Amino acid sequence: MSAYLVINCSITNRALLDEYVGAAGGTLGVVPIKVLAMDDESETVEGEPAGSRTVLLEFEDKESFRTWYDSPAYQAIIGKRHAATDGFGVLVQGF
Repeated sequence: MSAYLVINCSITNRALLDEYVGAAGGTLGVVPIKVLAMDDESETVEGEPAGSRTVLLEFEDKESFRTWYDSPAYQAIIGKRHAATDGFGVLVQGF
């Protein structure tokens, strides 16, 4: 069953986020990942978001997500995203 990572955040350091995005591309081959959406100007329709940047990634399943997320390659760069943004990530089970 597919799993989806939803990131919602505000950008606090664009240059550092750009470094992260450039480096993150190199980790996408660890497992099959589809980038379904990436938008710096998301429109809020309900509630209070962390910011206007939203990213939606699709994984084959939660195990694939964990393989990628916990990989040494991704763990080496995730600190850049954390330092460059304020927000949250949610892992959602698909149908």
